[in-house]
Amino acid sequence: MRLQGPQKPAGKMAQRLHNMRVAVLSAIAAFSFGLPTTGFAQGTVTTSYGYSNFGELKYPADFEHLDYVNPDAPKGGEISIWSQGSFDSFNQYASDGVPAALNTIGSEAILTSTADDPYGSYCFLCTTLEYPEDLSYVTFNLREDVKFADGTPMTADDVEYSFNLFLTQGILEYRRVVEGYIDRVEIEGPYRITFYFTDSAPMRDRVGFAGGTPVFSKAWFEETGTRLDKSTQQPFMSTGAYVLDSAKFNSRIVYKRNPDYWGNDIPFNKGRNNFDTIRVEYFADSDAAFEGFKAGDYTFRTENNSQNWATGYDFQAMDKGWVRQEEIPDGNVGTRLSWVFNLDRPHWQDAKVREAIGMMYNFAWSNKTLQYGFFQNPTSYWPGSDLAASGAPSEGEIALLKPLVDEGLLDPAILTEDAKVPVTHDETANRPSRSLIRQASKLLDEAGWTTGNDGIRRNEKGETLDLTIIQFSPTYDRFVNPFIENLALIGVQGKLDRIDISQYVERRRKGDFDLANQGFDLGFEPSGGLEQWFGSKTADDSSRNLMRLRNPAIDRLITHVVAAQTLDDLRTSVHALDRALRAVGFDIPLWYLPKTWVAYYDYYRHPENLPPLSVGELDFWWYDAEAAERLKAAGAY
Repeated sequence: MRLQGPQKPAGKMAQRLHNMRVAVLSAIAAFSFGLPTTGFAQGTVTTSYGYSNFGELKYPADFEHLDYVNPDAPKGGEISIWSQGSFDSFNQYASDGVPAALNTIGSEAILTSTADDPYGSYCFLCTTLEYPEDLSYVTFNLREDVKFADGTPMTADDVEYSFNLFLTQGILEYRRVVEGYIDRVEIEGPYRITFYFTDSAPMRDRVGFAGGTPVFSKAWFEETGTRLDKSTQQPFMSTGAYVLDSAKFNSRIVYKRNPDYWGNDIPFNKGRNNFDTIRVEYFADSDAAFEGFKAGDYTFRTENNSQNWATGYDFQAMDKGWVRQEEIPDGNVGTRLSWVFNLDRPHWQDAKVREAIGMMYNFAWSNKTLQYGFFQNPTSYWPGSDLAASGAPSEGEIALLKPLVDEGLLDPAILTEDAKVPVTHDETANRPSRSLIRQASKLLDEAGWTTGNDGIRRNEKGETLDLTIIQFSPTYDRFVNPFIENLALIGVQGKLDRIDISQYVERRRKGDFDLANQGFDLGFEPSGGLEQWFGSKTADDSSRNLMRLRNPAIDRLITHVVAAQTLDDLRTSVHALDRALRAVGFDIPLWYLPKTWVAYYDYYRHPENLPPLSVGELDFWWYDAEAAERLKAAGAY
């Protein structure tokens, strides 16, 4: 599980664009002479080119290139994508401002991951790492050829400075989780740095936490006076393959490949960073963006609208074969898209009220009628994976859950009943059955919300049970409005409040909503980052714990997940946590899609066998110049 702020660059890279460029020094090959894949012991210290909490690394030290790239992919051309709304900053780590798309595209960290190894971390800006059996510290031997985009060398001073930036100026939710992880950081030479961990630092997070921090130029920060917690008008000075070329605020951004990028020729980068430029076009809303794609204003589109995917791709460029549609399987843990309740508002603190409200969303009808049956119901917070709880709890899960039941923190039913799933609706009509309406009404009655002669629910103070859903995209209108109609059946007054993206960001941040969208993207190896998603310590100010969840049972279960040292223990503890999260019921699950929909003008190419964890369009696809000329001659653009 990655922490927001410095991040281990693993997880759902298709959505995060996998912009952490990877590097390994050729001298690493010296450690491959018949030695174990993960390193060799020097007394009590292991020296290695990578690290994994679970099993062997996929790639050996002397590999030639990643399995899923075309090492002979040509360089050149442009790929263009879209983003919605506006932007006024190039700093995604600050709480103020709306960050520009791909603003971290030039960022690199000491360690990185690949799109086909969910547990491995590999030396990136380092040659090797060293760690003792008890993981009380990790030492990184940094590469000596790494340069920032301005040509200045990267040293251990920059690593230490960047790490301290996040600990002192990073967002509050991040600092609250990790402030006790590090005892001290010592620079042992220009290219050698050691992180010493506290005894309380989670074991599985230690190496990835220290090695996952993006490295910025200390000199640039000091010369410009830039702060991590303030919006910026340009990206941070970093070491990556792409730099900002031009920007027209609220309209367009162009990033260009740095011809002097230090990592051009290393094995990890063969077949990658292939486009000369990456352009981002901004549109007011998704409908306008789709029209822009049809007109050729941009050339690559990740589609998230099922109606468009099913019926919208019938324009001229498709008919003439200029544009391709492709469905790409997604091997990541699924993203559970939900509406989350704001638990700081008194109306939503009663679980019975939340359950009644949730019963009015009809996934079966929405999926069949509005989404052409494409989507699946995300019953778990880890959908489509073996981390999802199912059926009755195992003995191992019961051992974790029973103490919480005994203390009155969880309902005893969690020990015997199947993991909670949303109620079953009829797919032929949006309106819930009479039985479901009666069940929801009974829950509201029991919670003290009764209907008057006007059919509106009120409490003993005479307050009405009103609910506002905030949205910035019209894409969701066709789901929100039928839901609001169903709420009226149980006396709840629902309202859609569609606002611009800057207001949306600010209202989510301040907690000015009843229901808001949240995508739970929790990954294969959840650990300390769970506190950002669900921990009480982050509830006051978190972009992930958007629902303001404060639950001692959840906090305790998170500690079991963090402490898990084997995959079996991890699965058991995550199953217990998943089961408890679903029992608490702070969100209304909407859907998830176990594939990625893309459409693009037919002069982009990708390797035949794409990796399971990333589409990689900005990473390892390439531009076919001859095909582009053919389409241009045909009048495609």
